[in-house]
Amino acid sequence: MKNYIILFFSLLIFFSCEENNSNEINIYSKRHYQVDIKQYENFEKLTGIKVNVIKAGDDELLERLKNEGKNSPADLFVTVDAGKLQKGVEMGLFQQIKSDVIDNNVSDDLKDVNGFWIPITYRARLLVYSNERVEKSELSTYEDLSDEKWKGRLLVRSSSNAYNQALMSSLYANLGEEAVTDWSAGVVGNFARDPKGNDRDQVRSIAAGQGDVAIVNSYYIGLLLSSEKDSDVAAGKSVSVFFPNQAVGDRGAHINISGFAMTKNAPNKENAMKLLEYLTGEEAQNTYVNNSYEYPANPKVLPSEIVQSWGEFKRDKLDLNALGTYREDAIKIFDKTGWK
Repeated sequence: MKNYIILFFSLLIFFSCEENNSNEINIYSKRHYQVDIKQYENFEKLTGIKVNVIKAGDDELLERLKNEGKNSPADLFVTVDAGKLQKGVEMGLFQQIKSDVIDNNVSDDLKDVNGFWIPITYRARLLVYSNERVEKSELSTYEDLSDEKWKGRLLVRSSSNAYNQALMSSLYANLGEEAVTDWSAGVVGNFARDPKGNDRDQVRSIAAGQGDVAIVNSYYIGLLLSSEKDSDVAAGKSVSVFFPNQAVGDRGAHINISGFAMTKNAPNKENAMKLLEYLTGEEAQNTYVNNSYEYPANPKVLPSEIVQSWGEFKRDKLDLNALGTYREDAIKIFDKTGWK
């Protein structure tokens, strides 16, 4: 009996040590936002589970996961583009995420229909326009941006940007190759200048009178308006927000998500699942919206006051995996139509 007791306590100590040695989560991250640091710190204080993060580009991290195989230390992969998540799925790098907590936390139309990734936030790729030189009534759809009335007035970043590639992929899925090729050619013909800079630079250029309408991600307007730089606040105030394709019967504005996937060989799967459940919960979702000005994936949580001021909008219900499925087609259209 004494030997059994000794064995029991030896096993108890062994498994306790095993738990302590794996009391962590390893994340491969494309996201570069300060709010993420805050979220991981809050989670660590709450659970005692340490979150380790390695940052790099999407393709670099996916290739790293592929090369590491079963020996990969990564538990989670996070990125700002559903298309890259779909690419990882096609590469066989992820496993399905099954959690009633997450299912209850996240809006149905934002979820991966195949269950390989989960959204934490989303953003609209919307239009902003000069308060001085454009009337809201002049705007309607993404398709309308190819109209000659916008010649020399459009601002947008380069075609190598994932946000533009996702938008083009969504248009390809919705409109077809011929229509979207014609659209892209028309948009290129309407550029105020060659594409350059980031989304905030497009808004600054409108403020400087270099163009009248820009395609940008919604959260960048929130970041400008909440900036500590007076010049950025002024730039944000010089434009108004417009959600395209909102008419009755139309599909709604293009959106994309930031989302997590569980790696195929996650060594700390249980810990990783706890983090995903936490990040989709109301506390963490409120932290996201009030710091990064993204839209919440959890429908119980309201956007920040700045974002709410733009009003509600209808979002395109396209399966977000299409943003990966049609990515190569989108890039070919950029090249064909001269979108630099």
